[in-house]
Amino acid sequence: MTKPLRIGMIGYGFMGRAHSNAYLKVNRFFPDLEHRPVLQVACARNAEKTRDFAEQWGYADVETDWRKLVERDDVDAIDVGCPNDSHRDVAVAAAKAGKWVLCEKPLAMNAAEAEEMTRAVEAAGVPNMVWFNYRRVPAIALARQVVEEGRVGRPFHYRATYLQDWTISADVPQGGAGLWRLDVDVAGSGVTGDLLAHSIDTAMWLNGPIVQVVADTETFVKERVHQETGQPQPVGIDDACMFLARFANGSMGTFESTRYARGRKNYNTFELNGADGSVHFDLEDPQYLDFFEYARPSTGTKVEDHLTGWRRIHVTNSEHPYMDKWWVPGCTIGYEHTFVNALADFLECVEQGRPFEPDFRAALGTQRVCDAVLESAREKRWVDTGVEPSE
Repeated sequence: MTKPLRIGMIGYGFMGRAHSNAYLKVNRFFPDLEHRPVLQVACARNAEKTRDFAEQWGYADVETDWRKLVERDDVDAIDVGCPNDSHRDVAVAAAKAGKWVLCEKPLAMNAAEAEEMTRAVEAAGVPNMVWFNYRRVPAIALARQVVEEGRVGRPFHYRATYLQDWTISADVPQGGAGLWRLDVDVAGSGVTGDLLAHSIDTAMWLNGPIVQVVADTETFVKERVHQETGQPQPVGIDDACMFLARFANGSMGTFESTRYARGRKNYNTFELNGADGSVHFDLEDPQYLDFFEYARPSTGTKVEDHLTGWRRIHVTNSEHPYMDKWWVPGCTIGYEHTFVNALADFLECVEQGRPFEPDFRAALGTQRVCDAVLESAREKRWVDTGVEPSE
């Protein structure tokens, strides 16, 4: 028996498209799911662009006020794909209205807002998720499996980079529909919330809680024209961020992110080094996971082999995470498929009564680390994150 899940999508931009595609595709590739997403209402302030978006993707209706959307009886789930400064108000109202809530990352402008959102969904008892889609890259999911199987052993080091180059020119303005990520009043932060939130979520999923950080940030272009006023104004976001981390398990971490790495478009990498092995991943070559095996967990003995070295695994076989739902071995999947995988996991967990991650509480932990990073950069000292093991 199938159950319609009527979606109210807030936002028609990059994430609105990615999420809408997932709703359209999830049942075709995960046919055993009970829920069937229905593109019910698209919502954004610009009526003309919202109608165009709704027509292109197949939404049945449009709204220009998210408050009216939340009140509608013909909507079961609210997808918060609007800019960061609206996440809290929309999510809290949706939860109080009894709607499922699916929120784009970062969860909020800061940890205080994230805490309020988490309390709201938990008090209402509504299903909730945050679209940290990189967990659903098959190679990253395989890295998690490798760690859980004990193949890395005691962890020593975690290092992550997330590099882009699209804001190098001082002529790039801030604010408005396309460039709100450069406006601190709308985004909350720069690369810390936009890029490092992904890196932090992945790191804590693979290696456990980050408990302490020391950071530095830089804003290279101090003033940009604001698109909505046409006037120059100070830039309040961080263009670049680097921080050191201590994990609860005793391992050390390094994180670097910037939008000023010429030639890097979406260079998201991580490496975890342990006593028994290492894993390495690069999002710009996402079908591969690199694995080094030093000792086998079944025996604890050192691998003695003249071919011992880094192993490149092409993560496309049916035994790899998610790949039995897609194509034949050797055929890769892309960025958009990670959202389909994430949505499928979420729906399956709801249907089976199992916990899903990352939910709001898990994303709250990431938000706390982001806040601690920015606090450390301001105060030039080590800062405790306050992240609990359950987060």
